[in-house]
Amino acid sequence: MKKRMIDSELSLIPYYPNDDVSLKWYQSPQLCKQVDNIDFVYTLDRLHAMYNYLSTHGDCYYIQYKDVLIGDITLVDNEISIVICEAYQNKHIGRRCVLNMIELAKEKGLNTVKAQIYSFNSQSKKMFLSLGFKHLNEDWYIYTI
Repeated sequence: MKKRMIDSELSLIPYYPNDDVSLKWYQSPQLCKQVDNIDFVYTLDRLHAMYNYLSTHGDCYYIQYKDVLIGDITLVDNEISIVICEAYQNKHIGRRCVLNMIELAKEKGLNTVKAQIYSFNSQSKKMFLSLGFKHLNEDWYIYTI
């Protein structure tokens, strides 16, 4: 995997262990609820297990905005997952990153990508729908390439 440049401010950096930065994102109860529908924050062991799975089963990147790591995005099988720390949400960064993952899916020859978005996460639903994803069922959304 190599770095994916989105624009002059935004790039996707291939995953490497960086606990000092990434664990902080998963210390927000609100973010953990949005992403995993859990009512507790990540431990270091949970963080390692997540990144180990994502980086060995698919494409896992850190999101770098203006030289600061602010989240992560993955494409595993045909599922896109994204996390952006709260300070950088609602700035259209996620939208640009998801579009880049759709491009990666095209490069891999995939016909569709999907995303799991919990019913209470209206912010993510709005973003994915605006990008052309369609509601599939319950918490799943699909994009046809």
